Amino acid sequence: VQLQASGGGLVQAGGSLRLSCAASGRAFSTYVMGWFRQAPGKEREVVAVISRRSGSTYYADSVKGRFTISRDNAKNTVYLQMNSLKPADTAVYFCAADPRELKWLPVAGSEYSYWGQGTQVTVSS
Repeated sequence: VQLQASGGGLVQAGGSLRLSCAASGRAFSTYVMGWFRQAPGKEREVVAVISRRSGSTYYADSVKGRFTISRDNAKNTVYLQMNSLKPADTAVYFCAADPRELKWLPVAGSEYSYWGQGTQVTVSS
């Protein structure tokens, strides 16, 4: 599967952005999808994860209540709605896909097999 992330940009603190990640190839609905981010000089970290049929989600504590992950399997797309953005949210955001059948949501980047190219999100104060 190939992943193409988009929707990043420059926004003021308190603003909103919606990231999209379009997947090519078959069987998108069989992948667990995740959003990760990496800020300059920092380790990559998980932001949010969504199960195959949207029944389960996971959010990092730092984004709970502000970000929402969703997916549209008919459109082969996963979204990340980001509200109340803070300068600390500034990073390159990546989408990733995990094809394994698991009973839990993977939150480590090393568990994901496919990655998009990343989209820059910059939040100014």
